[in-house]
Amino acid sequence: MSTPVADESIWALAEAAGVVRHWTDAAGVGKTVETPNLRAILAGLGLHCDTPEQCLASQQFLEALQMPNASRLPPLITATVGQPIALPLPDTCAGQSGHITFELGTSVDTVLTADEHGVIRIAAVDLPGYHQLTVGALSCTLAVAPTSCYGVGDALHAAGAPGNAAGKLTENTAGSGATRCWGVGVQLYSLRRPGDLGIGDFKALTSLVEEAAAAGAATVAISPVHAMFSADVHRFSPYGPSSRLFLNAVYVDPAAVAGQQALDAVLAELSGTQPDLSDKIGRLTQEDFVDWPVASQLRLMLLRALFDRLAARANPADVAALAQFDDFRRNAGQALEDHARFEAIHASMLARGQSGDWRTWPAPLRNPRSAEVATLAQEHVREIEFHAFLQWQAARGLAGAQASARACNMPIGLIADLAVGADRGGSQAWSRHDEMIAGLSVGAPPDMINSRGQDWGLGAFSPHAMQANGFRAYIEMLRAVFAYCGGVRIDHVLGLARLWLVPDGAASADGAYLRYPMDDLLRLIALESHRHHAIVIGEDLGTVPAGFDTRLAEAGVLGIRVLYFETGYDGFKPPWTWSDRAIATTTTHDLPTVAGWWIGRDNDWRDRLDLLPASQSLQQAQEERAHERVRLWQALCRDGTAGGDLPAPDAPQAVIDGALAYVAATPAPLVVIPIEDLLGIVEQPNLPGTVDTHPNWRRRMPRATAHLFDDAAVRQRLALLNRSRAIHPPG
Repeated sequence: MSTPVADESIWALAEAAGVVRHWTDAAGVGKTVETPNLRAILAGLGLHCDTPEQCLASQQFLEALQMPNASRLPPLITATVGQPIALPLPDTCAGQSGHITFELGTSVDTVLTADEHGVIRIAAVDLPGYHQLTVGALSCTLAVAPTSCYGVGDALHAAGAPGNAAGKLTENTAGSGATRCWGVGVQLYSLRRPGDLGIGDFKALTSLVEEAAAAGAATVAISPVHAMFSADVHRFSPYGPSSRLFLNAVYVDPAAVAGQQALDAVLAELSGTQPDLSDKIGRLTQEDFVDWPVASQLRLMLLRALFDRLAARANPADVAALAQFDDFRRNAGQALEDHARFEAIHASMLARGQSGDWRTWPAPLRNPRSAEVATLAQEHVREIEFHAFLQWQAARGLAGAQASARACNMPIGLIADLAVGADRGGSQAWSRHDEMIAGLSVGAPPDMINSRGQDWGLGAFSPHAMQANGFRAYIEMLRAVFAYCGGVRIDHVLGLARLWLVPDGAASADGAYLRYPMDDLLRLIALESHRHHAIVIGEDLGTVPAGFDTRLAEAGVLGIRVLYFETGYDGFKPPWTWSDRAIATTTTHDLPTVAGWWIGRDNDWRDRLDLLPASQSLQQAQEERAHERVRLWQALCRDGTAGGDLPAPDAPQAVIDGALAYVAATPAPLVVIPIEDLLGIVEQPNLPGTVDTHPNWRRRMPRATAHLFDDAAVRQRLALLNRSRAIHPPG
């Protein structure tokens, strides 16, 4: 019989691994993770502790990663411009010489010194970039970041709009009007245009960008456009992607591939074998909800037919286009090859009735570098080429929308959305499994909104593997999301400090927080932000650790402040008290619209789907909302953004106008108004805690993108925003 492992040994291993045993919930109540749950979390991290021998081996593994060692340097060390750089070397290395080769080719010598605590340091580097440090036979990359991310002021100044040339959102300038601008937030799939085949796309996005720019907007923030599963079109949540390295090909406008004439020819050919094709297209275009399976299959079918025509090289234009495609594929390198191979294998598995989850595939196929995968790639050259082609077209579409934003003098342009994780059975986890956690999924602990906690089923990077591999996969992901935009919203930015991880098969409440190297990640974000001239927004809603907001602000990552949550003991906070280090908004995709909140539509849904707290009835929820309506209206009247008697519960229009004006009056450098609130829409895009009982990620806009702003009430709201925040006169 083996000797049991003492609880204290498991606690010590958890501490060394960064697993948080004691934490505070959203209500301020202290919590302790039970030892069996710690054991399961550690096992999910590959740190087994079922026996004393396993526990010792796991401790030694972590010590080898973390202890200073004279015989090695980590692959990458992050640093900040102007600050001495600490090296994980023993103090016996003091006095040695080092050599730094800068990214641009110049170099400088340096000397290792030890401070009063025995920490080895080299002198500060004043040039941001990825540089190479050599110390004797040792070498590593120095990722030297600016002191903060590229800011709204930087974007305004670069665009020639009134702005803060230094790019610093300081107390003296952030709320002064010098960096005050506004934008529109939109779920990309929801957009309409004539002939859109039932789903919003990059062409519709380009149209929205042009309309928003003409209305005075500085940005259009979009839902995630990460790559999904082309062979499994029933999976469409934008926050559950296959890969955050590539794009969702369903958003490609087929007419953009080779022109409308080529698309018409393909449609005519397909109509010969599918007599109902025209009727299907008409139905999809008119529906109020995206029929993801049907619309996605139709798009992909058309794109495949267009690819086949292009590959036939029937005319000189095809040859020229394929040359551009070859360049794109060559520049995208192994990462694109891996994704295309995954798509081909995934489709093949599903076609044979087998699981699409790569973790269940035969062992050789789980390794993207195996001989078997290479053989399959040779056998399916055309299929792999097709999936690479889809990525080329998607990149062209998204880049085109951003180019239109720039051409329309939008200082920021598109703000992309980076999902917190990727599906553990998807492309990114398959190709980067050496840096992903295998046995745990990302979620959230129980809180006041969801008493059961949440398990999102998403994979996360391993902090230990990230550091051991020089943050290679993380940097790759940052570059992918920054590539075609002027800003990035990082979903659940709290994950830079810690993530709630749930063991496979466990309840969400039985998870634990895992610490992440926040300083390293923020420096890499700041560095890539400046290299791409893109602002960074962090979705910091939820159980926020003490000091986290301050750390984000210091790094130049803008938080998010939502009207519903900006309250105090005496009601809604006055606009002037809101943060100038965060964007401001009326709502988010996970919360009710202003109209829906005023009407109480969210309570109706939660009652229907048994999502209200066990102690609360629908009547009680509505009575509570009635009190909240009074408080909001009083706040709007107090601060001059509304006036008169309290509107009826079914008359939200004046409340919407007042709420927009209220948010616009804050010192936030950027206000982003969801398009649902501009249009006065009642229903929200997503209802957390549901999958298919609520039409999540399916609602479409009520009219075509080119006419979204035609309504008089919408024009009035746009004028209101411009009175507070205009950077260029509209028009």
